[in-house]
Amino acid sequence: MGTSLTPEFWERFAALLVAAMGVTFALTAAMDALALRVARRCARRDVEQAPPRTATPVPRTAVRL
Repeated sequence: MGTSLTPEFWERFAALLVAAMGVTFALTAAMDALALRVARRCARRDVEQAPPRTATPVPRTAVRL
C-alpha cells in the first residue's frame, strides 16, 4: 500500500521541527544558566571557608652552599 507525502504533511513536519528546535534551545539555555549558578555558588562557598592567612610571613632560614 503506497502512500505519498502530501504538502500538508511537510508543512506540519516543518512546523513541528521548528517548535522542537525552539524548545530544545530554550531548555538548553535554562539548564546552562542553572549549572553556572550552581558552580558559582559552590566556588563562593570554597572561598568563604578557606582558612585565614597569617599577616606575618613565615621566617625562613638562608641556605648557603
